[in-house]
Amino acid sequence: MVILAGILAGLPVMEWIAWAAHKWIMHGPLWILHRSHHRERRGAWEANDAFGLFFSGVSILFILRGVHGHPFQLGFGIGMALYGLAYLIVHDVLAHGRFGRRGMPKHAYLRRLVRAHRVHHSRDEADGTRNFGFLWAPGKTKSGTPAPCGTLMP
Repeated sequence: MVILAGILAGLPVMEWIAWAAHKWIMHGPLWILHRSHHRERRGAWEANDAFGLFFSGVSILFILRGVHGHPFQLGFGIGMALYGLAYLIVHDVLAHGRFGRRGMPKHAYLRRLVRAHRVHHSRDEADGTRNFGFLWAPGKTKSGTPAPCGTLMP
């Protein structure tokens, strides 16, 4: 049960961490790496992929610590890994067409995520962008207008 709690905590916590890191680190002091993601990719890899490697390493450390008597950390590490898999599918495959997938998804929520990400990529500068979320995209506000995806904390 503790492992499951860690998994369930890891997923939303990672979206918040990814949102904050994307807004204040990737579009801040580490723009030098993230800039590659806002430009046309040359080849299979981009400098921005270093962020995925970093978070994968953190997930592995949580899992390793977890198998040595810390079940919540094991679950949290698994939750981080599941978030990373979801990110890979939604962001890299659906939003950016990596690995050969092209076109708009049929599911309304996935379309909203892809559209929000396209708005984010409408500028290739560190400043002036919005929609920093990866897997969380709010629907419409109470007035019926589209909510600014990823500009609010999830």
